[in-house]
Amino acid sequence: MTQATAPATSPSSPASPASPKDGRTAQRSLGRRLLARPEVGALIAAVGVYVFFFAAAPSFRDASALSTVLYQASVMGIMALPVALLMIGGEFDLSAGVAVTTSALTAAILSFQLSLNVWTGVIVALVFSLAVGAFNGFLLIKTGLPSFLVTLGSFLILQGTNLAVTKIFTGNVASDSISDMEGFDQAKNIFASEFSIGGVNFKITIVYWLVFAAIATWLLLRTKFGNWIFAVGGNKDSARAVGVPVNLTKIALFMGVGAGAWFVGMHLLFSFNTVQSGEGVGNEFLYIIAAVIGGCLLTGGYGSAIGPVIGAFIFGMVSQGIVYANWNPDWFKAFLGVMLLVAALVNLWVRRTATRR
Repeated sequence: MTQATAPATSPSSPASPASPKDGRTAQRSLGRRLLARPEVGALIAAVGVYVFFFAAAPSFRDASALSTVLYQASVMGIMALPVALLMIGGEFDLSAGVAVTTSALTAAILSFQLSLNVWTGVIVALVFSLAVGAFNGFLLIKTGLPSFLVTLGSFLILQGTNLAVTKIFTGNVASDSISDMEGFDQAKNIFASEFSIGGVNFKITIVYWLVFAAIATWLLLRTKFGNWIFAVGGNKDSARAVGVPVNLTKIALFMGVGAGAWFVGMHLLFSFNTVQSGEGVGNEFLYIIAAVIGGCLLTGGYGSAIGPVIGAFIFGMVSQGIVYANWNPDWFKAFLGVMLLVAALVNLWVRRTATRR
């Protein structure tokens, strides 16, 4: 009787053919991933500007020149950060420039006219600045008007109020000096002090600028609120459909601009002891330019906090580099316009290169 045996099997089954890679899921190279970062274009531009002025202006190479450049960049950059976050969220704030002056005037006039400790004026100015931001956000939501129109109205209101109220209380276009008032020295130490490194003095705003940039980066990349910012900037209807509090996010972003305006306003007040009521007009465009150079899209939903830092640094290099090169300062705006266009084109090329299969 024969015993049936199972057919012999080969030691190993033939391997199944590898499935073709899907271009949508294929891992991108390190270069592509770096190019996908919003701030890469700004970084390329910053290196180019630095090398240019380093070669064109010998005094630009001094440590004291770097201190001046960083100071100019920090004052611009502190405001460019919340403006950039607002732009990532899909909105603009054209009142950001005069809001800085409004904050400083509020603190100065209130403290001087009522003979109060300057810290009272500082706190009231903070509350008022946040209220202006909340008003812009609330009006935007309730009316459905574009932020361009809403904040343009706020810009005109604040600009006129700054001039009119200052003339009423002081009789001229500048606030009274508060340098001899109680609390001034303590406030100046916080908002407008200096520190020395290697015999070169640096403004404290440089430290605040970098700290605020780190906080904004953490907020965007590591928190739920950061996800909300990108979501409402990309498509607010889709964001609302998945449970994102669109209204709260937008109001918070406008209030962030108000907080930035308050801080810069306090720095200017305690640096110069007085404030010119007509200052700040046009600065809102510089903040937006710094954000755009830093990779933020005008359409929202794309950008970073590091980009505006680099954009502000470019602004500082250009504004001071022209002076150190002994050029006519009238060329500053023209140079800045060229930088804006070049940065926009570089950002466009970077994004296309990063997304190309």
